[in-house]
Amino acid sequence: MTHRIISYISAVMFSFLAAASIGLDGKEMETESLYARLDSVLAESGKYIAVKEQKIAGLRDRAEAAAGLEERLWLNKMLYDEYAVYEADSAMAYVNANIAIAGKLGRDDILQEWKLNKVFLLTAQGLMNEAEKELRTIGLAGLDDRLKFKYYDTEIYLYSHLAQFGGARAEMTAHYHDMEMKLRNEARAYVDPDNPLYYSFLASLHGDSTDTVYDGVKAALKELVDGSSLTARTDAINAYSLADMYRKEGDSYNCEKYLIYSAIADVRSCNRDIASMEELSALLYSNGDMDRGYAYASYCLKAALQYPNRIRMVNISAVLDKFQQAYSDRSRIQEDRLRRSFHISSFLSAVLALAVLLIVLQFRRLSRSRRKLAESNGALNAHVDELSQTQKMLAEVNGELEAANILLKENNDRLFEANYVKEKYIGYVFSICSSYITKLEEYRRSIMQDLVVGRIDEIRTLVSDTSMVQSELKEFYRSFDAVFLQIYPDFVSDFNSLVRPEERVVLKKGELLNTELRIYALIRLGINDSVKIAEFLHCSPQTVYNNRLRTRNKAVSKEEFEARIRISGKIRK
Repeated sequence: MTHRIISYISAVMFSFLAAASIGLDGKEMETESLYARLDSVLAESGKYIAVKEQKIAGLRDRAEAAAGLEERLWLNKMLYDEYAVYEADSAMAYVNANIAIAGKLGRDDILQEWKLNKVFLLTAQGLMNEAEKELRTIGLAGLDDRLKFKYYDTEIYLYSHLAQFGGARAEMTAHYHDMEMKLRNEARAYVDPDNPLYYSFLASLHGDSTDTVYDGVKAALKELVDGSSLTARTDAINAYSLADMYRKEGDSYNCEKYLIYSAIADVRSCNRDIASMEELSALLYSNGDMDRGYAYASYCLKAALQYPNRIRMVNISAVLDKFQQAYSDRSRIQEDRLRRSFHISSFLSAVLALAVLLIVLQFRRLSRSRRKLAESNGALNAHVDELSQTQKMLAEVNGELEAANILLKENNDRLFEANYVKEKYIGYVFSICSSYITKLEEYRRSIMQDLVVGRIDEIRTLVSDTSMVQSELKEFYRSFDAVFLQIYPDFVSDFNSLVRPEERVVLKKGELLNTELRIYALIRLGINDSVKIAEFLHCSPQTVYNNRLRTRNKAVSKEEFEARIRISGKIRK
């Protein structure tokens, strides 16, 4: 079961892809999908036959073990139902057996019913004369309504086959069709709504879509077919009747769709009296689908031979003749094309041979040119190697020159900075020296005046007072700080970036630098000796040393702290 489902899904997917690739619309894609489904069912036909044979074998065993005539009669009927449209000879054997049993039981109603089954089988095999003779032995008047409908239905079946017989003249065919319709109208009075083929029978009566009953019959048939599993012969007949109604309306799409449904049900039910697939093969022939149409016609012929059904064999043979003729025509066309292709190929072969000869000659010329080119390339490569060595040497010289330029630039920057600092501080020193000379002169005059007038105590007081020195020292620091920050305005922020965040210097209001910053300002100016720094700041060398040690411990990197101090503070040019 799983294998069948996978096969069907694969066939449907392939059909959709093929349909999409050639640009089919929605209806055409659905029809192609239905054909793929039918192809999948045909591929699995052997499995359906195996299931049927297994069922027949079981019934046959039961029939052989039947104890009484009634049980044997019933089991023979079940075997007949399985064989009726599957294998005519076997079905006829059970018909004759039940006719004999009906005679033994003295049941005339059963006898008449099985005679009608015999007429059906004879007709299905194409033995119309024997079927008609057998039908005339059945008395219609003595039958109940169910058998009367079966009588009419069997006679209708007989006349429909007579109309299909290939040897019938046109006027006889029309006569049989008229008889068939007359019988259908007479049978209308005896058809039972519970009959599985009730609506298909009504469909054969109402061929005109303007009939008020027509739409109701079509709707009922459509509901039956669309809701069925398409596994029984009744499903095949109902689908065929619905397709016939759509054919009369001119709806070719739905006609083809329900013919496919009917064919699927025929294959699944192992029906070898197939009408729908025969019509599909003819339809495919007219649509140009030769391969699929031929496959369907071949299946129908095989089924007709196995049944056997002489009329179907004749009709299907006629269809196959058309396919054979079409294949013959196609073969002839292909032979003509092949012959033309051969002539063209011969001409092209000659052209190709000439082209090959020219190519060989050209290759020889090319080979000589390549040898010369290889020699030239060798010489060129030697020059390239020399040039490469020269370029390497030049690159090395350029690298050395670039390094020298970088070193020169660094030296120039340091020289500029030193000159700039010297320029600033020389001016500052001269200015402060001049200021102090002026102040010393004023201080000398003041002392001289006090000496002249003999104010020794005032002189002693003036000399012993250190406030002036402290004031001058503060003014000296303020001037130094201002000049230094004018040169290195970013020094304080750079200094703070080198110590841990919690140890950063926060200056008081009005301060430019403090003692700690001044020590490292002097280091930045190139004064690294603690003794000289102490002399400059008027403090002890130990104080400077302790301050430097304490500040270095605050640094983020102790080892690099003073080296980075020496390059901190962007100079303002």
